[in-house]
Amino acid sequence: MELYSYVSHLSCPKCNRTYRTEEEHHLCQCGSPLRVDYHLEELKKVYQPVHLKGRENTLWRYHELLPVQHPEHVVSLGEGMTPLIPMFKIGQEMDIAQLYMKDEGALPTGSFKARGAAVGVSKAKELGVQELAMPTNGNAGAAWSLYAARAGIRCNIVMPVDAPEVTRNECAISGARLYLVDGLISDAGKIVAQGIQDFHWYDASTLKEPYRIEGKKTMGLEIAEQMEWKIPDVIVYPTGGGVGLIGIYKALQELRDLGWIQDRLPRLVAVQAEGCAPIVKAWEEKKWESEYWENASTVAFGINVPKALGDFLVLEAIDQTEGCAIAVDDTSILEEQKRIAQLEGAFVCPEGAATFVAARRLRENGWIQEGETVVVLNTGTGIKYPHTIQAKPPILQPGARIEMEPHEGKLDWEG
Repeated sequence: MELYSYVSHLSCPKCNRTYRTEEEHHLCQCGSPLRVDYHLEELKKVYQPVHLKGRENTLWRYHELLPVQHPEHVVSLGEGMTPLIPMFKIGQEMDIAQLYMKDEGALPTGSFKARGAAVGVSKAKELGVQELAMPTNGNAGAAWSLYAARAGIRCNIVMPVDAPEVTRNECAISGARLYLVDGLISDAGKIVAQGIQDFHWYDASTLKEPYRIEGKKTMGLEIAEQMEWKIPDVIVYPTGGGVGLIGIYKALQELRDLGWIQDRLPRLVAVQAEGCAPIVKAWEEKKWESEYWENASTVAFGINVPKALGDFLVLEAIDQTEGCAIAVDDTSILEEQKRIAQLEGAFVCPEGAATFVAARRLRENGWIQEGETVVVLNTGTGIKYPHTIQAKPPILQPGARIEMEPHEGKLDWEG
């Protein structure tokens, strides 16, 4: 009988303890996040790229490499297989002829967080979870609230008061209990931790449950499939908690173990904002863990994470692929967001714009070389960040005539 999933067990990347996936587990006894392992040698004998042909165009097309063991537990809104778009105009301007954007803004809930929510909530349902909780900078809380509602799981969300209003509304309309904290995501995390202790909620915090990363890794699986298993030279990713970058690295390792791609992996780039760059600082200082970033602040709110639980995993992924970490300033992020819209017609989120700034800088200093293929990740739609832009076109009275060319919707950019 063909298995829906070839999941094996959970393992600790630090102390190598193992745990069963049929039971609820969060962090290892040593405090490290847990990793989901699969029976790859067994799967390799029966699983080839040809088996993907004709499957549904969602991330569940890779169900053998996902942790949900029974298809009846899958909770889906059609997420996955987002477009990989050639960005020829802005690529030509940057002198990166082969520049592509993986556009996660096309997902349900408008951001890449739908991937982690789909797989994380599905596995929670399979484990019999009734109520979960998590801290969030906005998009993750929105995605988990909506997917939890679809699964019939109660949801508790704590986010900073400065989080984008639209993400608050997504949580509220889903029926989740929403709380705002006058602080950062780290402050929200402390409140959630206390609530989990008091009420025994399922902890869905970043990397405190092992399955969100499995949803995020499907970005890497899709990039490889969309490029016909000829992987790019560089993948550039906006990094807050870092789950997406860790997931992409995990996906590429699994594809290599299956023999679907060759030994060389893309160089992974972690992009942060100058106002919150703990991973960049650690990488520059050749450290394996980051330090808490005081007074963190950036217009790219989704990467405003002063201390990531999985920082050592991000730094390992960068190191093992000969990648790098780079910080970019808010002014450049907003300028790039405008440039992308005007040259390519794409309204990307600030975090996505940050990856374009990083690619531009890395090409200028020669780290990205001539002729290399580069994929940047836009992790959400710009529509979810209305505070970054205000259009002030002229107001005409009924019956008015336009006597001259309009001023093209002059924009006031606010950081």
